[in-house]
Amino acid sequence: MDVAYEENRHCRDVRKVGFATTEGDSESSNQGCFLQPPQLVITDVEHQDGNSSALSSRRASIISALRRPSQAIALSVAQSVMNQRRHLLEMFNSSTQNLRKDQENRMSRITDNNDFTIILSALYAKLLVVLGIAFPITQVISDKVHLFYYQGFYLFLYLGSIAFITYEYVSFVKERAIKEVIKNMKDDFAKELDPNEDLVERGNYSSKPAKKYGSFFLRLGAIAFGIGSMVYSGLEFGRYFELKTAENCDYSTLQAITPATRLILTLLQVQFIFLNHKDVELNRHKIIGRFGLMHLIATNLCEWLCVLVEETKHEIVHLSVHKAENLSNVSLPVGYYCSGHLMSSLVNNASPFLFPCTIEYSLICAVILFEMWKHIRVEDKFDKNRANKKNKHRSEELAHFASSSHHFTIDCSNSHKGLFAGIMVIVLTIISLVMFFVLTAQKDEYSNRKHYAELEVNVVELLLYIATTIAAVLAMCQLRKLKYEKKFSQMGIGLDNTLLTVAQTGMFIYSTFSIIGWYFTMENETPVGLVADIFAFIQTSLQTMFVLDAWWRRCKNISQARTKPGRELIIFLMIANMAMWSVNTLEKNRAEFRPTHLKFFGAWAWTVITHISMPLAIFYRFHSTICLFEIWKTAYKIKSNFKNPLFPVM
Repeated sequence: MDVAYEENRHCRDVRKVGFATTEGDSESSNQGCFLQPPQLVITDVEHQDGNSSALSSRRASIISALRRPSQAIALSVAQSVMNQRRHLLEMFNSSTQNLRKDQENRMSRITDNNDFTIILSALYAKLLVVLGIAFPITQVISDKVHLFYYQGFYLFLYLGSIAFITYEYVSFVKERAIKEVIKNMKDDFAKELDPNEDLVERGNYSSKPAKKYGSFFLRLGAIAFGIGSMVYSGLEFGRYFELKTAENCDYSTLQAITPATRLILTLLQVQFIFLNHKDVELNRHKIIGRFGLMHLIATNLCEWLCVLVEETKHEIVHLSVHKAENLSNVSLPVGYYCSGHLMSSLVNNASPFLFPCTIEYSLICAVILFEMWKHIRVEDKFDKNRANKKNKHRSEELAHFASSSHHFTIDCSNSHKGLFAGIMVIVLTIISLVMFFVLTAQKDEYSNRKHYAELEVNVVELLLYIATTIAAVLAMCQLRKLKYEKKFSQMGIGLDNTLLTVAQTGMFIYSTFSIIGWYFTMENETPVGLVADIFAFIQTSLQTMFVLDAWWRRCKNISQARTKPGRELIIFLMIANMAMWSVNTLEKNRAEFRPTHLKFFGAWAWTVITHISMPLAIFYRFHSTICLFEIWKTAYKIKSNFKNPLFPVM
């Protein structure tokens, strides 16, 4: 009886410490407390009334429990299990930290290499641009340099660019062929498993949406400028065969190879940038992509500088042939005066209209390629997988909406007044062009006709500048009522606005030097030209401010979408800029348009000023038309659900 009581007392004491038997062994526990190994349970100790008595009782129970060998073994086993769990937990935490640290180190190395290639590619492009400036200028300012000695450098630029574009296309075709083979194998395997399965949906791979650089009309205009550049290269290629048969002319085979290579590059670059850039994934080969794009950027900038120097040289030769003043101290190589009969005449007559196309095309390509170069970035695999999973579950409505992005309609409401006012501006501009060409047709008999032609152009320009300045101010005031909607992710001013601000520099240069020339050469003449250039400076500044602000404006309610404040003024500005573009292209693109400035600055200086600034001014008017059309199209739309659009998709 005393033995049973002592065993029961030990069982109760052990349970207080934390040892317990299972519920299924409740019956057997009455017979013997330690027939099975005890289990350690992390629980609170039972509450007792007396704290001191309970504590002393627990101490005595622990001491008595440890005196038994079976209790000591059970306690040591429990402690070893807890230590093992603690050790495994520490190992897991340590492995997680090591994995995270390895991932951070790997990303750090990748980022380091990425930044290093960015710096190297930028320095490479800078070196090429500096060489592209030095070579043609050295040939012009020194008569000891062999003619066309630097054509090999441009041949290297063109061949390198062609090689990079070809490499990207070959990589794309190779990857597409591999994907097509894998897709066919999957379809065949799925058909063997289930012959009744419809494989139409399985064959439709969801293509990644193309990254668009610039608006549609910018790309369309760049293609048009590229065609003009190819015509210019073709005429230079044909002139070689005529110079080859001429006597006492210094010619080289590179005169034929270089324009032909440039023509091929222009065609491939148009295809690469504006038509199929969605098919070329530059992130697959980041190093090659960065250096290749920088090589293309440097090629376009060097082409811009080369054409600029060549056309400046040709116009100075043209002025020297017509006995222009201030050329008595200028010595040009004999090869500059070599010319044939047909092709050389075509090049000389068409170059004032074609070489701005080359400059504008090179500018657009350089800016777009720079945007593509900036978008080559390092992506973490985990982030990429998360993004793929997120984009995988798109709704069918959104996919259908995106697939119909090539179809758009244009709402022309609230635009008829501005349209008719713009038509009047076009008529006035056409009359001005006809009068200008008629007055400048006779050069020998009527010496005052060129003066009247210049005065007529200045009067028409002054009227256009005054009208467009007023329209820009009124449109800016009306569009300030719309909400300014620019997302935080849309950093910077955008590609189109960047091109606009770069081209505005040409307008500033031409207007500033024209104002200075008018101020020092104007004696008893009417100050129409001075006032016109002052208004050109003001109008350009106000219109650029208006475009940069209105680019992010959107309607904030249905009332604004119905009334469309400022839309008539926008379409008037758009047509007026088209008119001013034609004036700059057909009338003001030569240095001899302003003979007073030619005498004041000198033939060299004024020709260089004109050929640097006027192509940018021409492009400014062209690109302003594009930006104003985008504002006219998108500023008066309200976002809505795809099922029930409030307004047509544009």
